[in-house]
Amino acid sequence: MRKDMEDTGGDIPLKKRRFRIVMSVGLFLCVVMFLISIAATPSGLLGVDDALRALVSAIEKGGVNLTEIESRVYIGSLPRTIAAVGVGAGLAVAGCIFQALIRNPMVDPYITGVSSGAGCAAIGVMALGATIPFLDANSMFIVPLAAILGGLAAFGITVAVAEGAGGSATNYILAGVIVGFAFTAFQTIFLSLSKDNLTDAMGWLYGSFYGIDWETTFLVLVPALGISAVSMVWAREFNLFMAGEEQAEQLGLNVRRFKRFMMVVASVLTAICVAFVGVIGFVGLVIPHACRMMLGGDHRLIMPASLVLGACLMMLSDLLAHLVFSPTELPVGAITALIGTPVFAYMLMRRGRGYDA
Repeated sequence: MRKDMEDTGGDIPLKKRRFRIVMSVGLFLCVVMFLISIAATPSGLLGVDDALRALVSAIEKGGVNLTEIESRVYIGSLPRTIAAVGVGAGLAVAGCIFQALIRNPMVDPYITGVSSGAGCAAIGVMALGATIPFLDANSMFIVPLAAILGGLAAFGITVAVAEGAGGSATNYILAGVIVGFAFTAFQTIFLSLSKDNLTDAMGWLYGSFYGIDWETTFLVLVPALGISAVSMVWAREFNLFMAGEEQAEQLGLNVRRFKRFMMVVASVLTAICVAFVGVIGFVGLVIPHACRMMLGGDHRLIMPASLVLGACLMMLSDLLAHLVFSPTELPVGAITALIGTPVFAYMLMRRGRGYDA
């Protein structure tokens, strides 16, 4: 087992002090990013004080009979900012779970093929104009629901292949890669058939919070934060699992059942995060890895820190996506990749030798 993935002990007081610092700085940055984000309305920047006054006024009015500025903040900026918090936190926690279960700091929430399956189903619906039973043909939920179903289908196939091959961490990685290639191939075919909706399809594939409204926001935020919070209940079990499967079994943990259950939890969390905003990479790879480097291997510290820093990174990425070349909006996934690539390269150079088999 790699040294960086097995460290759950060490100087506990020091790690707790680091945890308090990380959480304090992370929460402070989240507040700052939140304030700037609500001031960055689709129609242009406002002063933070003006945005706050408009927000308070809009809330007091119950979201009705709003002035132009109040509408820009309450309807234009606030929903996408809150959605970014949920998606960033959810992807970071999902990445933390997968890195622990597969015992590999180089994996992300999409390792089981969830993103490829979600993308294939979403693009297929856009290209073919397919409908889903019990939903209106013009329903805004068709693409997100298709993405969730496609992501979970890919996950199911990955698990079946990996378990059939023995169920080791390597088998899960290889099965995820194979399943991902298959779904990506179909996705490419659907893209070639989606000439009329190519812009929408590409926008979904690279992630965007454009067009997020209040209804969509709560459909993302509540399950994303809820599942993330619930998964933290098993932080102690993650520590036992990382100490070694035989030792964990001796201490009363049903390793096989725990691993399967948490993989389902992380995959559902990932599917929900990508359903409405598309595929956004690097958050679930870089954030939990950085938290592990700073705080060691204790998941009681890593998971809440990942949640806070993931939310912060996603708000920053969304802010840059719609401000850098305003009024043109860039894909959020491209921004997270531009931020995450040099950060991850730095972390790899710092700890790369620890990843040797």
